[in-house]
Amino acid sequence: MKNITISDFKITAPINIKTLPTHIEMDADDDTLKKELKKVRKKLGKLQDTLYAHDKYAVLVCLQGMDTAGKDSLIREVFKDFNVRGVVVHSFKVPTSLERDHDYLWRHYIALPARGKFGVHNRTHYENVLVTRVHPEYILGEQLPDVSSLNDITPEFWDRRFEQINNFEKHIAANGTIIFKFFLNISINEQRNRLLRRLNKKDKNWKFSAGDLEERKLWDNYMACYQDALNRTSKAHAPWFNIPADNKKTARYLVAKILYDTLKTYTDIKEPELDEDTKSNLEAYKKELNKELHNS
Repeated sequence: MKNITISDFKITAPINIKTLPTHIEMDADDDTLKKELKKVRKKLGKLQDTLYAHDKYAVLVCLQGMDTAGKDSLIREVFKDFNVRGVVVHSFKVPTSLERDHDYLWRHYIALPARGKFGVHNRTHYENVLVTRVHPEYILGEQLPDVSSLNDITPEFWDRRFEQINNFEKHIAANGTIIFKFFLNISINEQRNRLLRRLNKKDKNWKFSAGDLEERKLWDNYMACYQDALNRTSKAHAPWFNIPADNKKTARYLVAKILYDTLKTYTDIKEPELDEDTKSNLEAYKKELNKELHNS
């Protein structure tokens, strides 16, 4: 099994998205990867219990990737051993009329995890500089006071939006939210294979949409927008990780390992100690309960 380090995947300098790997050799078969994932996610589950008791940090996990990148199955497999009360998943789709009546960050802000919990965002606030940048006509639906036509969506508009996103993440990080941003990076050929699988397997047909093929034609546009987003917003307090996702089992293991290895560096995350009065009376409390058991 290949030994991995966080620095292998963290984006810390400007990247060319064409050179980011979509596949990595782990020197392990699928069964081994499943076993290793199981080990790590059990450790993560225990760590989440401690995080909950500590009650000073929240963890935000942001998942971005093209259609078929494996976001849903990754959530299912990585967080399987969590206490269900300790993790909340939000899947962001087309904004509702209520959401459009607020600023674009509102629906993401109100979905942030509370202290002691993990929040997983399946598609994230970055849709607002990805899909809306590829389809700028969507911005018109936001009813912004200074945007009345596509001509108003200038490079300066996107500069402001990136600044707003960076400020949003800086604010929540400064107030106790540990941020992870994972780009599930699949190749265009692997996406084709997964779309074909949806068409060829009857029980997967429901996942297919003709719109997937239309969006696929815009692959290069999306990659240019992803590259810009990764380069502008990977910060020390809110880093991006490039996750080679052509193999789903590899991607799941990498995300789990990065989460665990990073969170273990927060050595202040500990279960709270009992107060001195409770400590000094532990034996008395045990005696009282055992006496009750004996008399029942």
